Amino acid sequence: MKQESYFDGGLFQLIGWKLLGAVITIFTLGICYPWAVCKVYNWEVKHTVINGRRLKFDGKAIQLFGNWIKWELLTIITLGIYGFWVKIKLKKWITKHTHFVE
Repeated sequence: MKQESYFDGGLFQLIGWKLLGAVITIFTLGICYPWAVCKVYNWEVKHTVINGRRLKFDGKAIQLFGNWIKWELLTIITLGIYGFWVKIKLKKWITKHTHFVE
């Protein structure tokens, strides 16, 4: 029996979370960027259902912050070359912290 997959989030909620994340990131000079990433992805994942099963995101900003500092330092040390891998590293981290609700 095939179950439905869908996304039930709304546009105004997404805009609100993205704006809040941008404002906080700007006011903290980028230090709270991992918090913004976690909040937006948590919202997106919380509103996603795959094959009838809702997803959840358990990543914490403090966990991402450590990785983010490491990735930024590697990008600086390699004169920007490591920056090509940061998006992939972030996607892997997000996927690692995304699960089905039990």
